[in-house]
Amino acid sequence: GHEMTLMERMYLPAITKGLSLTFKHLLGKKITMQYPEETWEKPEGYRGLHKLTKDDQDRPKCVACYMCSTACPAECITIEAGDAPWQDREKYPVRFEIDMLRCIFCGMCVEACPEDAIVMTERSELAAENRGDLIYTKEMLLEVEDRVTLTPPRKPFANVH
Repeated sequence: GHEMTLMERMYLPAITKGLSLTFKHLLGKKITMQYPEETWEKPEGYRGLHKLTKDDQDRPKCVACYMCSTACPAECITIEAGDAPWQDREKYPVRFEIDMLRCIFCGMCVEACPEDAIVMTERSELAAENRGDLIYTKEMLLEVEDRVTLTPPRKPFANVH
């Protein structure tokens, strides 16, 4: 027989390596998910669509303090404050909007909120027919029912004056 050339000697290990990889994938665990029939369990702290929370009297907890919009690096939160119709607070949001096209889902708004009025849910499907539908209004954000995954961190000694 003839001596194998360098090219031939390099070819066989490469083929063998490639085939073994192929078989490993064929027999290994499947990581592809058949979306949307299959969905994945979102971890604690997952940052999806925001939700405005309500107090025990079904009123928005938000007092229109602008802390969240100030903290937002994407500048996607618009708040319009008005005089609150209730005795226990001065202001409430007449308008509260989040532009989901600008939002970078960083969670800073949740962290900044002193009233626990804004949280994030596991909702990640945010599709719309047009751009305007991705500006979530106060009414929409109060109706979000998805499981909450990100809540404001507990601030130690927050109530000690």
